[in-house]
Amino acid sequence: MNKITRLIANWLLICPLWAASAAQAEDNPYNGAPFPMERIAQPQIPAYSVKLTDFGGVADGRTLNTQAFAKAIAHLDKRGGGRLIVPFGVWYTGPIELKSHIELHLDDGALVLFSNNRADYPLVESFFEGVRSRRCMSPLTANQAEHIAITGNGVFNGNGQAWRPVKKGKLTSGQWSTLIKTGALNEKKDVWYPSDAIRDISNDKRYMEEAYRNNDDASWLKVHDFLRPVLLSFIGCKNILLDGPTFENSPSWNIHPLMCQNLIIRNVNIRNPWYAQNGDGLDLESCKNVLLQDCSLDVGDDAICIKSGRDKEGRDRGMPTENVIVTNCRVYHGHGGFVIGSEMSGGARNIWVNKCQFIGTDCGLRFKSTRGRGGVVEHIYVDQVGMANIPGDAIVFDLYYAGANAGNNKAEAHPVDETTPSFRDIHIRDIVCNGAARAAYINGLPEMPVKDVDISHSVFSSREGIILNRVDGITLKGLQIHTEQGEGITPKDLVKNVKVIK
Repeated sequence: MNKITRLIANWLLICPLWAASAAQAEDNPYNGAPFPMERIAQPQIPAYSVKLTDFGGVADGRTLNTQAFAKAIAHLDKRGGGRLIVPFGVWYTGPIELKSHIELHLDDGALVLFSNNRADYPLVESFFEGVRSRRCMSPLTANQAEHIAITGNGVFNGNGQAWRPVKKGKLTSGQWSTLIKTGALNEKKDVWYPSDAIRDISNDKRYMEEAYRNNDDASWLKVHDFLRPVLLSFIGCKNILLDGPTFENSPSWNIHPLMCQNLIIRNVNIRNPWYAQNGDGLDLESCKNVLLQDCSLDVGDDAICIKSGRDKEGRDRGMPTENVIVTNCRVYHGHGGFVIGSEMSGGARNIWVNKCQFIGTDCGLRFKSTRGRGGVVEHIYVDQVGMANIPGDAIVFDLYYAGANAGNNKAEAHPVDETTPSFRDIHIRDIVCNGAARAAYINGLPEMPVKDVDISHSVFSSREGIILNRVDGITLKGLQIHTEQGEGITPKDLVKNVKVIK
C-alpha cells in the first residue's frame, strides 16, 4: 500500500468517527450554554425487575390497584431498588409513592388511570402556590427520594374532571349542557363544580380560613375535596429522570418538582384540557440543575413555568430555581409558553431556553410578578424560538401581575425593600413570531424598572409593536417589526437608556 493509498484508507476510517462525534456534539443540549452547566447524571437503578402482576395487579380498568403498586414498591425498596414494569392494560389505582432507586416503567399500551374517588387521596403536608399547606396526596408522589425514574411510552391520567371547576365561557353550549347534568353550579350558574361540597368551599372563604386558623385534622377534613393535588409531586428529591410517558388530565398543576436537584425530563407529553383551571404543565419550583428536552405541552394554564416560593415564605426558603436548560420543546395551548413567576420570591437565575416553538399560546415569553413577592430574576437567555398565532404578547414583562394595570403613566413609586421584585440581565434573540397582539410589552415598577434587557435579531409580525413602561437599560438590535397599527417601538413612562441599533 503506497503512501497516498494509506492516507485515503485512514481518512475513510476517520470520517465516520468524526461525523459521529460532530453529530453527538451538535445533539448535546449543553453545548453553547451561556453559563457553566455540568451534564446531569441519570439515576442509578439496580438491574432487577418485577411486574405489577407479580403483586396481584389487575389491568381491567375497574380493579383498584393501589395495594398492588404499594406492595411492589415495598418489595423493591427492601431489595435496594429496581424496576417496576407496568404491562399493557388499564390500571385503575389510587396514589403511587416512589422510593429511592426505583424506576416505574410503563410498557407500550399501558394506561395508569388514577381513581376518581377523592376519598382515595389522604391529606398530607405539602405546598400550594409557593407556601406550605395540606393537600390531597398526589397521584404520583415522592418525598426526599434519590435516584428515581418514570419511563416508557404509556400514559398517566389524573382523572382531573373529578376535581376541577369549569367556567361556562370556556365551553360550547352543547358541552355546557352535557356537563351540568352532573355536579353543581354556583349562584350565577356560570361555574360548574364536581360536587356540592367543592362548590360551597370554593364560594365561602370561611372554610379555608378556619382550616388555616385551627390547623387541626377536623378543620382540614372539612375542605378535603377542595384541596385538589398536582398530578406529580416530587419534594426534596435528587437524581430524577422522566423519559417517555404522557402525563395528562391533572386535578391541578400537572408536574411539580419542588426543591429538587439533578432532574432530566425528556420525550415527555404533558396534556390538560385547554379550559383546565390551574392546569399548568410543568412548574419547576426552587429546583437546581434541570434539563427539559424534546417535550410537548398542551395545557390549560402556564406551560413551562419557573417558580421559587411566594412572598415571605419563599424569601425565607431562599432557594432560587437555577441552572436550567429548556431545549427543543413545543407548546400548544397555554397561558404562556415559557413563564417565570409569579411566585418567584426565592429568585431565578441561569436559565437558557432555545430551539422551542410556541403555537397558539396566549403569550409567548411571560415574565410576571408583583409587589410583595421580592426575589431577583437574572441571567436569563432565550434564543431560537418560533411563535405563531399568539393572541396576546409575544414577549411580556408585567410586574403588576394580578393587580391594577399601571400602564397609564400615573403609577407612584413605593419604597424599595426585600418585597420588591427585580428582573434584570435578560437576553432574548433569534425570535420569529408570526401573529401576536403585541411584539412586546414591558411594564416594570417605578421604584424597580425592568433592567438590562436586550432583544436582538428577531422578526415580529403583530398588531402593535413594542411598548415600554418603566424600563432602565434596553437594547433593541436588528429587529424587524411589522405592525398593523402604531409605531414599532413606543416608550411611555419612565423609560431610559434605550439603544436601538439597526
